[in-house]
Amino acid sequence: MGLRATLDFLLYDWLEVTTLSARTRFADHSRETFDAVLDTCERIARDKYAPFNRTVDTEEPRFDGEKVILPACTHAARLAYAESGMLSAAQDYEIGGMQLPYTLESAANSFFAAASVSIGSNMLTSGNASALMVHGSALQKEVFALNEFNGRWAGTMCLSEPQAGSSLSDIATRATPDGEGAQDDPLGPRFRLKGNKMWISAGDHELTENIVHLVLAKIPGPDGQLPPGVKGISLFIVPKKLVDTEGALTGERNDVALAGLNHKLGWRGTTNTLLNFGEGKYPVRGAAGAIGYLVGEPGKGLQCMFHMMNEARISIGMAATMLGLAGYYASLDYAQNRPQGRPMGAGGKDATRPQVRIIEHADVKRMLLAQKSYGEGALALNLYCARLVDEQHTAAPQAADEARLLLEVLTPIAKSWPSEFCLEANSLAIQIHGGYGYTRDFQVEQYWRDNRLNMIHEGTHGIQAADLLGRKVRMDNGRGLQLLAARIDASIAAARALPELVEFADDLTAALQQALAATEAAWATGDPAQALANAVPYMQALGHVVLAWMWLDVARASLRADAQSAANIGRRAAARYFLRYELPRISAWLAVVRTRDMTCAEMDEAGF
Repeated sequence: MGLRATLDFLLYDWLEVTTLSARTRFADHSRETFDAVLDTCERIARDKYAPFNRTVDTEEPRFDGEKVILPACTHAARLAYAESGMLSAAQDYEIGGMQLPYTLESAANSFFAAASVSIGSNMLTSGNASALMVHGSALQKEVFALNEFNGRWAGTMCLSEPQAGSSLSDIATRATPDGEGAQDDPLGPRFRLKGNKMWISAGDHELTENIVHLVLAKIPGPDGQLPPGVKGISLFIVPKKLVDTEGALTGERNDVALAGLNHKLGWRGTTNTLLNFGEGKYPVRGAAGAIGYLVGEPGKGLQCMFHMMNEARISIGMAATMLGLAGYYASLDYAQNRPQGRPMGAGGKDATRPQVRIIEHADVKRMLLAQKSYGEGALALNLYCARLVDEQHTAAPQAADEARLLLEVLTPIAKSWPSEFCLEANSLAIQIHGGYGYTRDFQVEQYWRDNRLNMIHEGTHGIQAADLLGRKVRMDNGRGLQLLAARIDASIAAARALPELVEFADDLTAALQQALAATEAAWATGDPAQALANAVPYMQALGHVVLAWMWLDVARASLRADAQSAANIGRRAAARYFLRYELPRISAWLAVVRTRDMTCAEMDEAGF
């Protein structure tokens, strides 16, 4: 069973996504139009992406001193994607969008991540433009966002700096008003930016006519000092090439210079850059300083950028998921065709009998079931979160607010759980290939390298875990976590009506109670240092509870559909594997959370 069959089941049999067509925004859509989008994206991914996955891994981006050079296949893939309309798939008809549900957009984009995750940077461009549609002025939307959605320009997000890393409160890029008339520039209050940004994906390339950087910087106070903390951060549009109010290039290069390319373990097809803003390499109007236009209010930049970051985090979770599934499909194919070893009989192994395919060995089936449970479970979670995005924007007010809160709680998990456990799936795929798994004759080693980035990308594991336990499960007096528990309880109650699922419903009930009790115990003293000392084990455990919920609900849907088909029997086997082999792991993770164990926090560095 391949990706398309899995997507069809999750979209239509489980999430019942065609019911969204009853809503005004999606009234023009049906199963027919949804399938047409999936067909188109599957074809482009198969023809323009998959054949070149190894190419972009071996022919890394290079800088000739003037421009970044990428293989021709990257240009062709990016063009095909832009022409498909997927950059603006969920946007309004009025701006050239298709008004697709985000659930469908997310599912359709999964084909590209599975085919070659590092070709192009479409996620960043769409996210950049979406943030401007929410927070930008009318002219900023027209000039910058729409030219990103139509594929003419690309977009980035510029947060990290060499000295600050993920600690955004310590960024030092400064923005000063650009002289007389700066406040009245039609493209937005005009500033000059100076600073350095590190790890900027797609920060420089020749794939598009222009690149629109969204840059976090601080505006100095009257004393010339930068304000401390994140509350002083503002957001600026900094185009690589300056444009007029009609969106035409003026012929002026902005003072944004490529300082160097970062050469990564994986995702090698996407340029990753160090950018210097305002160093004077490309003076603008006789002066150093990159021209930037303020987005929204001064000091509110992080709130604007988080609109993009949350979307990016869900997309990273999907990218990790698809790499896990790509490795699973490759190792399944290998296991079904590789003869090695003989089965154990009552008298031991009979060397005179022919070898069997390795899929007939119990331990190989264990590794395949683990990959299937991680990958397909994570796919269900990411599509569920995408469905919540649609609920947030198109449901009745109470349902929309519930979807918003659920997304707050689930986003750190949707990003981080696949990043950890689909990476483990890739490791198992290598293991199934044996010695061949470590060679470049097979792609599973590349899938692992590509996936290793995702535990760091868009907020490290530790940052996501601290956000989850320190803020998300406690916000609004814990209402988001209560809503999550209520949804899980509803699935448990429905599953108990089916004899095949009673055991798993009981297991999930006990696991959920453990997680809720540990959440309360972690904060029993009110000391954040104690509560968050084991935030990552907490996130692992709550993530496993959420994935067990996904699998219980998917198993229930498999019994409503063609229950005895091989695909649905396989889904219930994966659910059984996850509930029996994986869910029990939460006890150890939650033990240190519940007792507020300080072993790690109190370790004296001299002892290392």
